[in-house]
Amino acid sequence: MRRVGVIACGALALHVKAIARRRGWPVDVHPLPPELHNRPELIAPAVAELADELDGEYERVVVAYADCGSRGAVDGTGLPRLAGDHCYDVFAGEEVRAAMEEEPGTYFLTDFLARTFDRTVWRSLGLDRHPELRDDYFRHYRRVVYLAQRPTPELRAAAAHAAAKLGLPLEERPVGEGGLERRLEELVEGAAHA
Repeated sequence: MRRVGVIACGALALHVKAIARRRGWPVDVHPLPPELHNRPELIAPAVAELADELDGEYERVVVAYADCGSRGAVDGTGLPRLAGDHCYDVFAGEEVRAAMEEEPGTYFLTDFLARTFDRTVWRSLGLDRHPELRDDYFRHYRRVVYLAQRPTPELRAAAAHAAAKLGLPLEERPVGEGGLERRLEELVEGAAHA
């Protein structure tokens, strides 16, 4: 299998590395800052810039991002990417759809978001300086669903902390990394045979 460069969302990079190591895939993961999700219009330009920097280093470069609110701009880079609208789809597409049918006002957490909530959500949105904006940003949410990939007591406590800061009840749904692994397999092994 030829070496593959993976431009990864910072929120997925550790999962991508762990799966690649476990599967023995010859990949190098190049993460972008997870805070780009707060400005999705900047994701595709950042992917394209990094792809230019990696040009010539790999037989093929793939993108470990879903669309992520870019409105098709990630697809406009011309690089193959993970299937799905967002990382929640990547981890647990059916589970996410079912949760949204039950309650459209669902805020999702992954392991990464639970672990980094204060930095990547709270401070990144300025809520540490303007906590009064919480209700403006999150007024239509009714619950938090933690889509647990590898739950630990620390991650469960972090998810509870995030839900408490949002003033919302918390539910946990174990989903693992299977969805991400299947989609990565399509990208990485497809790249190896391209």
